[in-house]
Amino acid sequence: MPRKQYQERLEELREDVLYMSEIVAERLRMGMDALEAKDEELAQRVIDEDAEVNQLYLDLEQDCVDLLALQQPVAGDLRFIAASFKIITDLERIGDLATNLGGYTLQAERDVFPDVDVQRIGEATLEMLDDAMTAYAEEDADACYAVAEADDDVDALCEDASSAVVRELLEREGVDAEDVDELMTDVSRLLLTVRDLERVGDHAVNIAARTLYMVENDDELIY
Repeated sequence: MPRKQYQERLEELREDVLYMSEIVAERLRMGMDALEAKDEELAQRVIDEDAEVNQLYLDLEQDCVDLLALQQPVAGDLRFIAASFKIITDLERIGDLATNLGGYTLQAERDVFPDVDVQRIGEATLEMLDDAMTAYAEEDADACYAVAEADDDVDALCEDASSAVVRELLEREGVDAEDVDELMTDVSRLLLTVRDLERVGDHAVNIAARTLYMVENDDELIY
């Protein structure tokens, strides 16, 4: 393959990875909106459209394999392809977490912990994902470090949310024995939602880490 054509293929890969990130971010936003509004129709759409994310992942995975096989890239090009392959894996997993939010929406019947601000956590993780993909698009090493630092804030929000649930449970009185099982199901669902959003932040950090490696051959954030 002529070098010019190969470089064009590399740029197409970058654009396709960014497109996949836009789709995944949209699904995550839809999952958050469905959860907030208890919109079962929107939640089901998030679940049904996960197949599109999975297909994008498979297509881009094949593109990465083809580029490795056709040109035997070295140095910067090799790191770019390897980083892109790792990034689409993280994006696919964020898509799965968005699907989980759709499932939680379908299962939830009531808001038993209104003081737990799940939406704030979701907004923070969406911002992390956007910043990580901008760093990838612009090959911005400094932005990679900023994403990693932002994860500390998200972790703190998640810890506060989990603590608030436990604290309210300990303070709650007058729960009938027959309502305990239903309450614990609601608690489990909320804690799983918080955990999944925390994982979105972790995947955003992974994307930043791979981008930093791609740009500067620096694996500091990977380990």
